Amino acid sequence: MIFRQLFDSVSGTYSYLLASRRGGEAMIIDPVLEKVNRYLGLIKELDLKLVKAVDTHMHADHITGLGALRDKTHCITVMGEQTKADVVSMRLADGDKLTIEGLALDVIYTPGHTDDSYSFILPDRVFTGDTLLIRGTGRTDFQNGDPRAQYESIFGRLLKLPETTLVYPAHDYKGDTCSTIGEEKAFNPRLQVKSVDEYIALMNGLNLPNPKMMDVAIPANMRVGYMQEQIANRGWSVSAEQALHLAGQPDIALIDLRERTERERHGIIPGSLHVPYPSLQENISAGGMLHELAKSTSKRILFYCAFGERSAMAVQAAQDAGIASACHIHGGMGAWKQVSGPLSH
Repeated sequence: MIFRQLFDSVSGTYSYLLASRRGGEAMIIDPVLEKVNRYLGLIKELDLKLVKAVDTHMHADHITGLGALRDKTHCITVMGEQTKADVVSMRLADGDKLTIEGLALDVIYTPGHTDDSYSFILPDRVFTGDTLLIRGTGRTDFQNGDPRAQYESIFGRLLKLPETTLVYPAHDYKGDTCSTIGEEKAFNPRLQVKSVDEYIALMNGLNLPNPKMMDVAIPANMRVGYMQEQIANRGWSVSAEQALHLAGQPDIALIDLRERTERERHGIIPGSLHVPYPSLQENISAGGMLHELAKSTSKRILFYCAFGERSAMAVQAAQDAGIASACHIHGGMGAWKQVSGPLSH
């Protein structure tokens, strides 16, 4: 496995680049906007293809690199389903898998620092975001933080992992880079409490100043979505109501860009074909299935995804590949469900 821990000294943020092999797919966890060019340089050096950029939660001390990485690489942006970010490509829930080629991370919901905090687990390590830090825990006094919820996340979930599990947090301000579950159980001063009430009192008594970037970072991090209006202004989108009338017509090819797990959990629009977003380019290129479908049968390609971001990027890519009929459902499955569109499971 390729694993790189990257550091932003201004915000004290750790970002993590993962891939199963050189030349393969990669993901990055908790990227920082100012470091995006560094990440891209490393990705190029290691001959990787960035397919997912992930935030463990909405950060208050730096602006996320999710949007910039998406714009530069067309990767999928990923957060938990509780996020208040305007649009991310994929929203995960407790029990899901976060996957790229050769790697699958278990997804667990670990609220408390914020109400959208998640942790991601590999067999030998866990990426804890700001829920569990090295010799500390994330503050719980803003962004719907809750010390009781954090206690349950830490004591009820994270500390039940094997004691040899490596702990990789999203931040550190003392220069520590890694810990283990066993070390944190033994030496983390905030975990030496005898009850949840003692932990709540400890966290409520911290009286910390707000992060310096909070007033800038949170509004910026809530606006990471792709501007679907640009695609709509070019005439390349249809509303969910319009899609209701188009679905099932013989000249329409509905293309579902989501991953298999999303389709299983949320259902599919009846009659749609499955073309996962990472395989889009090969399908829209000359000789690819969608290219031939559009050119040989004159079918109109109608993309959809979870919220409209992947499909908006797919439309642009298809148009660039000469598929002039390509369009997408604005707002994706979220909009489809709002108009009570039919679903198959």
